[in-house]
Amino acid sequence: MCGRYVLSANPTTVQRAFDLEDIPDLAPRYNIAPTQPIPIITDSAPKRLTLVQWGLVPSWSKDPSIGSRMFNARCETVAEKPSFRNAFKRRRCLVPADGFYEWMKDGSKKRPFFIHLSDRDVFAFAGLWETWQGADGTELESCTIITTEPNALVRPLHNRMAVILHDTDYGTWLDPETPQPVLLDMLQPYPAEAMAAYEVSPAVGNYRNEGPELIEPFTPPTQGQLL
Repeated sequence: MCGRYVLSANPTTVQRAFDLEDIPDLAPRYNIAPTQPIPIITDSAPKRLTLVQWGLVPSWSKDPSIGSRMFNARCETVAEKPSFRNAFKRRRCLVPADGFYEWMKDGSKKRPFFIHLSDRDVFAFAGLWETWQGADGTELESCTIITTEPNALVRPLHNRMAVILHDTDYGTWLDPETPQPVLLDMLQPYPAEAMAAYEVSPAVGNYRNEGPELIEPFTPPTQGQLL
């Protein structure tokens, strides 16, 4: 599962990482949540960021609110499930990020952890996008992030993790001519040795909270401190 992530990189860094035509107008975001607008990169030319809703609404859906439950797609079923299969064939995208959160169960509580690449580089989740049109002609563009089995770093925290693409695979992932077996082979856990994680404040659990303090290391208070 991937339900919260971060994109705080400098816009110039994002431009260079994804070979964008222009420097994107991006404010740093530290608590991105489903149903919010997020930037994606498609196979359109020239290559630019496009803002879409996080939570895919299939083109055939009668109710766009379905998107609130479709922010992730499982790699095991993405090629066959009606909600995602057409987008998987024709509308794949990159979702830029520089970290994400997962929660580890600790008794009755959940402790949030921030997960990032060891070198702190910006990266891309594997995503799908779709255009939905209402009866009144209004259009809504939306996307989902594909998940896979967790690697050794994420496994103690959650039983799923978002697919992080290698930068050498960006073009292949976006190319509409890429064969399906090649695409499916990309949906693997990212190498654990190239990633790092640490605990952060429970404040990230409220999507209204925002700011760089959310990714600062956090030490839970001891029992003595609580008394």
